[in-house]
Formats: sequence, C-alpha cells, structure tokens
Amino acid sequence: MVRQIAADPGFGVYVHWPFCLSKCPYCDFNSHVRSQSVDERRFVAAIGAELAHRAGLTKGRTVRSVFFGGGTPSLMQAQSVGAILETIAKHWKIAPDVEVTLEANPSSVEAARFRDYRAAGVNRVSIGVQSFNDADLKALGRLHNAAEASNAIDVAAQVFERFSFDLIYARPNQSVKAWAAELKSALGRVRDHISLYQLTIEPDTMFERLYNAGKLKIPNMDLGRAFWDVTQELTALASLPAYEVSNHARRGAESRHNLIYWRYGEYAGVGPGAHGRIVTPKGRRAQSTERHPEMWLTVVEADGQALVEDELLSSEEQGDEFLLMGLRLAEGIEPARFEAVAGRRLDPGRIASLVADGMVEMMPSGRLRVSAEGFPVLDAVVADLAA
Repeated sequence: MVRQIAADPGFGVYVHWPFCLSKCPYCDFNSHVRSQSVDERRFVAAIGAELAHRAGLTKGRTVRSVFFGGGTPSLMQAQSVGAILETIAKHWKIAPDVEVTLEANPSSVEAARFRDYRAAGVNRVSIGVQSFNDADLKALGRLHNAAEASNAIDVAAQVFERFSFDLIYARPNQSVKAWAAELKSALGRVRDHISLYQLTIEPDTMFERLYNAGKLKIPNMDLGRAFWDVTQELTALASLPAYEVSNHARRGAESRHNLIYWRYGEYAGVGPGAHGRIVTPKGRRAQSTERHPEMWLTVVEADGQALVEDELLSSEEQGDEFLLMGLRLAEGIEPARFEAVAGRRLDPGRIASLVADGMVEMMPSGRLRVSAEGFPVLDAVVADLAA
C-alpha cells in the first residue's frame, strides 16, 4: 500500500549548530571542535538575524517543521533553543502540529536536558547512538558508551511522544550476523522511527585517510548488499519498513522535516554552513551560508546575513534535484510534477528500460518509484533517468 502523500510539501526551517566536543573520523558534516567555550548568546543573536533575513524572502509561509542539526545541538542551552523558536514564531505562522526536532548525543549530561528542551518547545529528538557495541563506538570516535545510549533512549521515551535514533552498519570488521543481532535488539527499543546508515568513506575525513593508507577495511559491494538485505528484512518484520533509503518508520511517524526535503518543498537554512531552498517570484533559489563559525558570526553581525550562495536554479537543475530527492522515497515521484519542475518529460524509453531491468516500477496511481532491487544502486538509477 502506498503511503498518503501531502499535496503541498510544505515549508520548514533548518537551524545549524556547528559545534561538537570531538570530530568523528567518519563525519563530513560542517562540525567544529573548540578548545574554549563558545559565546552562545552571540551565536543565538546572529541566528535570529538570519531568521529575520530569510523571513523577508518567504513572507506568508507557515512553518510545518523546525530542525536543529549539527554539529551537536544538544550542547546548546535549552533557553537558547527556546529563544530561537520564539524568533521563528515572531516571523512566520506556525502550524498547530509543527514538528520541532533536535539532534542529540546520548551522553548522560545531555540526556538530562531533554525535559528542558521539551519545555522550550522541542517535541521530537533524534539521538546519534550509532552502535550499541562499546568497542565499535570507540572505533567510530564516539564519546558515549552503550549504557549511556540506552539511558538516553529511556529518557527520550519518558519525555517525548516522538523520538528516533541512528545506527551505522557495515562497520569495519563487523559481520552480517553480528549486525543482525544488534539490529534485532535495537528494534525492540524503537517507538516509531529509526535511521540506519551504511558506513561510507566520505572525502576529507580521517576514515578516508586511513582507508587510502590501507589501515581501514569496510565490506565490499557484495557483503554490503548482504548487510542491506538483512536490514530491510528485519525492519519489515518489525513493521518499520523503509520509507526512504536510510529511514524506517511506522505509518504516520515519518520525519516531517525530512519529507519536506525529499518531496522538494521549501526550507530556510540558518547558521554556519546551512543550506536552504526557497521559492521567490523569480523562481527557486539555492542558498548556503559561510561554513566557518567565527567568520559566519562576524559577517552576520556586520551584514545581517552570511549567504555565500544565493543562486537561481535552472529548470534542468531543479529537475535533477527533484529526482535525486524524490526517488529516495518508497512512495516515489509524480512524473507530471517532474515535468512541471524541469520543463521536460522523463524519457519513456529510459523508464521502460529500467522497468524491464527491475530497477523501477510504475505504480497504478501513475507514480514512478525505485524498486527494492534498485534502491541499493539508487545513484545509478537517478543518473540514468536524469540523462
């Protein structure tokens, strides 16, 4: 059965908090470690200035979701989170059922803040567990242990109606059997959502340097597929099917914020290194801000915003983005919407070829989606359709 699809993907706000206590060796996100304490008040005030700037470009929108990402947003004081949410409410209308998510690391100190975050307006947390194996957590550069991860989940379950946590699989020296056992146990802790990411070697990370030096081994393509298959099998049995390549949820519990991205909605991005996509009278714009936190702060305090990219997207670029995002979803895409966005039709011949190869499916509703066989090679399928 196909999940219900919102007619309007909606509008969201992404707030990037770039600071971490340490840099994980696999991470390519815009995150920074500081030896001295961060002037949180200045950064929050600057985020407020950027929110005012984006609000001027997106008048009349209703905020359906707010997402605090990082970095480690759970290093922020709850009063800072509350102040940012108050600023958002000052500039836009807020949907009655707005989803407000905050990413959190599962140290016991941060988990103890969950009640304060709830009081500040957060109604969903996403916890970066990554593993329930202490040795693997150490190898991944995580500062918490499995006991702290379990405690954070317990606290989240007490405080929030909705929460999620992340795990990484296909880790160095991990067997499929060991992953299956870990995942089975983890699924018993899930309320309605879990994110499961297959480890990849990202550019400019410590893991890339170790991998290139022959000091780090990850599963080959065939073994990686075995990890993928057992992940899909066990989550389906737990009634947590994949609604997106790496995200699993019970019906109705999907991440509303991420659905805005994947359904090609609008979102304003603020904070160092944040990205946004907004629609103006001239068309859809791609925005991104200065990545370096202190440079971002200096520019915002001087100019009221720190955009380093604010480009009008061509129809071709929008079409490529629409495919790249929408085909990640199990619900797939509407070819007619692609045509409206890209100004051209998808090639019927390419669709027919991919259908014949079992990579994509045409649904009775007319939607096009990637098949179970196609998902492990999603990038290749998207590239074929976009050509």
